Amino acid sequence: MRLLRIVPDDTHFDFMRFRRISFPISALLSIVALVAFATMGLNFGIDFKGGTLLEVRYPNNTLNIGEVRSKLEGLNFGEVQIQQIGTDGEVLIRVAQQPGGEAAQQAVVGTIRTTLGDQVEYRRVEVVGPRVSQELLSYGIIGLMLAVVAILIYLWFRFEWQFALGASIANFHDIVLTIGFMSIFQIDFDLTSVAALLTILGYSLNDTIVIYDRIRELLRRYKKMPIDELLNQSVNSTLSRSVITHVTVTLALLSLVLFGGRAIHSFSVTMMFGVVLVGTYTSIFIASPLLIYLGVNTRAMEEAAAKDAAKDAARSKAARAERTAG
Repeated sequence: MRLLRIVPDDTHFDFMRFRRISFPISALLSIVALVAFATMGLNFGIDFKGGTLLEVRYPNNTLNIGEVRSKLEGLNFGEVQIQQIGTDGEVLIRVAQQPGGEAAQQAVVGTIRTTLGDQVEYRRVEVVGPRVSQELLSYGIIGLMLAVVAILIYLWFRFEWQFALGASIANFHDIVLTIGFMSIFQIDFDLTSVAALLTILGYSLNDTIVIYDRIRELLRRYKKMPIDELLNQSVNSTLSRSVITHVTVTLALLSLVLFGGRAIHSFSVTMMFGVVLVGTYTSIFIASPLLIYLGVNTRAMEEAAAKDAAKDAARSKAARAERTAG
């Protein structure tokens, strides 16, 4: 039975040559992302900021965004954001957190319903109090940090330190660029965004580990091959798998972006950027070439293997000595 080959087996594309371009570009983009985060910040959603969110639909093209804005601004609720979404008469209404606890937020919902009348359809109503929003933000940050620490621990035991450090730098690169993207375009940062960041971490790590496993395998097989040639061969040999994975993931995410609706919009857009644009690029053009600068070569791997063999031999000798003494 003949296997499907998306990429020919004899592909020898020189990926490592582009490290002189990809590294400066990534450094520049990372600086831009950090500056954007420091100056613009994140557009915290209702989950983390507290307040009231309503998604309403006006039927039969009866929406008049100016009239809706004048009605709601006359209620003296403070900051009120009104955003038209789509072309089907849908409006997203955000009302700042009101003093008086959750009862005051519920009162906001009742007042808006009365003001807009019964002719509109209420598709989504969310009310988050200040205490709950602060707890969600704290738990979201803690969960993200614990995930990063767990990944670092896994990498430390799974690979030699050069591979672990390279994968860690690549993951940090993905998170920085994704957060910068959300800051620049002011995409809502809510609980689904935290889930998107965790998914991006896992996806990028999985893709990097697949390539790293092949690199380590070839390092043991080819003792005298130049490291850049070996890295190119490793990436090319996993290219068919990478193409199939990225195309299927891209199609799934594209359907979420186009048809998923506002409820998962921030999640879908963040995933599309982080997985398709950043994660794929990082695994090939950042994580793999980093090994050249971290000192990975066939001689180092051979020495590491010799040290491991010497340790195993010493443990076996000690065990035999104990049995003999006993």
